[in-house]
Parts: sequence; structure tokens; C-alpha cells
Amino acid sequence: MIYIGAEVIVSPLGDTAEDNWQALRENRSGIALIPDAGFNQEAIHLSRITGLNGPLRFQRLITQAMATLKERIDASILVSDRTIVLISSTKGALDDNLHDQFSETCVSAKEQFKLANLPLVISNACISGVLTVNVAGNMVEAGQYDHVIVVGCDVASDFVLYGFQSLFAVSDKPCAPFDAARNGITLGEGCGAVLVSATRSVFKNAPLELLTGASANDANHISGPSRTGEGLVRSVTRTMRKHGADAGEIDFICAHGTGTVFNDEMEAIAFDRLALSDKPLNSLKGYFGHTLGAAGVIETAVCMQMIRNGMMIRSMGYRDAGTSIPLNIMVENEPKKLRTILKTASGFGGGNASLMIRDL
Repeated sequence: MIYIGAEVIVSPLGDTAEDNWQALRENRSGIALIPDAGFNQEAIHLSRITGLNGPLRFQRLITQAMATLKERIDASILVSDRTIVLISSTKGALDDNLHDQFSETCVSAKEQFKLANLPLVISNACISGVLTVNVAGNMVEAGQYDHVIVVGCDVASDFVLYGFQSLFAVSDKPCAPFDAARNGITLGEGCGAVLVSATRSVFKNAPLELLTGASANDANHISGPSRTGEGLVRSVTRTMRKHGADAGEIDFICAHGTGTVFNDEMEAIAFDRLALSDKPLNSLKGYFGHTLGAAGVIETAVCMQMIRNGMMIRSMGYRDAGTSIPLNIMVENEPKKLRTILKTASGFGGGNASLMIRDL
């Protein structure tokens, strides 16, 4: 069995998973209108961490998340050569070093936490977080490492924001995933961390089970998703088949749900093809914004909190059905004992990934 636990979330909603969970229970969003943030000094809706200013923002978030995670595990495993850190990110410390946005952070983490191994970076657009958790599970399952720390992190840099503006993909209001009036993404920044391990005893609090998933690329377009949802269908099918699971075992879906017209439509089509369109579902982008390479890790941590607390969280920003195939989107928080949650992600370049978290 592969265990996952010790989850950490650092976002505009708080510095721990528990702080963030309380905000989600209260349906508080981290998104705000930020003056002068856009390309021509437009006011832009962002989910930005207050006080995270100046140089080394990316490195400081990684350090903070790892320090918090260290308190939740047997800290002696950090210095073991059977432990490795994987960093999931799309752009890293781009504001600090345009030519090499990861090396300095990796070296700093190795020195500060006395790691035996230099952290590795996995960067594959917006599926990076889910993909990295899956890589961690596969490493443990194969016996390559006993413990893998996954840290997903991205900061809201001008480069990223201006890039999405150039694609006309940024919403002029807080994003509204799956809603009829949705018109784009809201960017966010944050950091999430989890420990994936073959050993239950290294967690100070009870872990959950990680059912490692699969990725699939639909090769449709550099930025546009498949109109048929083919890549997401293949990813989820392979994930469920690997663990002998079927649609009936899925209690909840934490979707990617960016709030763009084409992404949300693609997901609706895919979930219908998978016979999952009736499952309770949300997107967390209305709370955190789209945190890019951190999204999959942060949202997986929220899935774990939903299982631990027995509650499904409403999909912020959703009012009226906006996809050709109806989905069972949460419009209110609802208490429910959850055993198995499906987490999905989709991204530029046709990437799709999925995994499942299960209560023990």
C-alpha cells in the first residue's frame, strides 16, 4: 500500500491545510481585485498571498511548506538517501532568474533541510501537480525510494499573467468554473506539499491511501483541449483499471475546472463518456485561482481534507449550467462520508492526468 499524508497548503487563505480548510468550509475565496497588476496597469482579479513580496518568493514558499511538513512527519527521514523531494512547478523563480528558475531553490532546500538527494523538478504545464504525485507513488511502488516529498509551487509573476492576457484567457471577474457566464481563468499563487511513503509509521497523523494514476496526451493543440475529452477519458480509464475500480466506487470528483469555455466543456464531455457525470463534483479554482504547477498538489491536499472532515465543498462561482452535458456540481457544502475521491488535471499541450485518494 502507498500512503499519502502530512498535507500542507500555503495560500491567500492560510498557512496550513487546516487554516485553508476552515476558509473553504466558510466558502471564503482568496481572489481579490488587484490594482495595476495587468499588462497596461489594468486592475486584475488574482489570488495573491499578502506580504509575499520582493525577491525569492518561490524559494520562500517552498521553504515554508517543507518546514511545516517536517513537523508532521518523522523528521529523521529527511536526511535519508531513501528519501527524495520532487518539486512541481510551471515557472518557478522566473522573476529571480530568467535563465535558470529552479537550481538555486533546489540547492537551498538540500542545504537547509540537509537532504541526502538534490530535489528533482517536474514541469508539465498544469498537470504538473497531479503528475508529480503519481511519479512519487510510482517511485515508492517500484522501490526506488521509501519516501517522496512532493512540493507544488508557483507564484503570480508578470510573465505568466501577461502571457495568459495575450491569449485572452483571463476573466474580467473571479473565475466561475462550469458556469454559463464563465469567460476565463483567474490566476493564483500558492504552495502545497504532501509525503508519499510505503511506511505508515512516519506520519504523525493518520495517512490516507494513494491510488496512483495515469497521464495521457490528446495531442490536440498547443493550448486548446480536445473537443471530445479523449485524453482525459484515457487517463481516468487507465487509473481506475489499474486499481480494479469502477464508476460506482467514486464518491466525489475534484475536477480541473479552469473556468474557460473550452476546458470546462471538454471535462463535461469526458466525465459523461466515463459514466461519471452524476457524481458530486467541484472545482477549487474559485477559491485559490489557478495556481498552475501547484494546483494539483494543493487540490489533492484539499481532497484529503474533505475525506478527513467528511464534507463536500461547493464549487465557488457556479450558478447556472454552462456545459452541453449537465454535471452534478456542488452548489452548497454538504456533509458526506467520502471513501474515494478522483482528482483530475488537464493542461496546455494536451496533457491530462488523474489519481485517486482513498480513506483507509
